[in-house]
Order: sequence, then structure tokens, then C-alpha cells
Amino acid sequence: MAAATVTTSLPQFNGLKSKVSCANVQSLAAVQPMRRKGQGALGARCDFIGSPTNLIMVTTTSLMLFAGRFGLAPSANRKATAGLKLETRNSGLQTGDPAGFTLADTLACGSVGHIIGVGVVLGLKSIGSL
Repeated sequence: MAAATVTTSLPQFNGLKSKVSCANVQSLAAVQPMRRKGQGALGARCDFIGSPTNLIMVTTTSLMLFAGRFGLAPSANRKATAGLKLETRNSGLQTGDPAGFTLADTLACGSVGHIIGVGVVLGLKSIGSL
């Protein structure tokens, strides 16, 4: 009774290159990475630049940054009062911008712009327009 032995080689990763350790050179031809055909659940599309989703996100973020920079939205140096009027105050944050737009303002306005953009995209997708 002869027992059949199967030699398998597992790739071992050290750094950026993989080393295949096997005892039999012929088994290298049998061990090939599986190639999947089709997109599956995680299929990637390469049409994102210029897509409607991208244009919406760029537009909403740019508009929010514009509003914060030119005094149409509250910022670190312009607080909103109870009547939604903007009044200037000294926040103590140093900036090189003539209008006093700080890094905190950039991050806050960019975040709000993204939130608005995601809302627009999800709303349009839910009604089937996008």
C-alpha cells in the first residue's frame, strides 16, 4: 500500500517580497494565486473622477469653505449671536490669513461641507435621481 504525499508550498512574507519555500520544484506550477473573474461584492469602479457624486462633494465642500473664509458662516474669529448675526471677537488663534481664517476653521468648514454633501448624495440616491 503506497501512501500518496502531497507537497504544498505556502508563501512566507518577509518584508516586501515573498519567498516560496517548497521541496519540489514541480509543485510551483501547481500553486498559482487564484484569479477571480467578475466583480463580486467588492468590485471597484474606476469612473469616480467627474462622476455626479464627486461633483456634489467638491461643490458642497468648496461652498462651505468659501462661506467660512468670506464671513458668511461662523468661524473661530466670528461667533454667531442669538439672532444669528456674526460678530468679530479675538479667539487668540494666530493665522497668516488676512481674514483670520484658521486651521480649525478650515477643518470645521470642510467637515460640514462633507456632511452636507453626503446628505445630498444619499438623498438623491434614495429618490433614484443619482
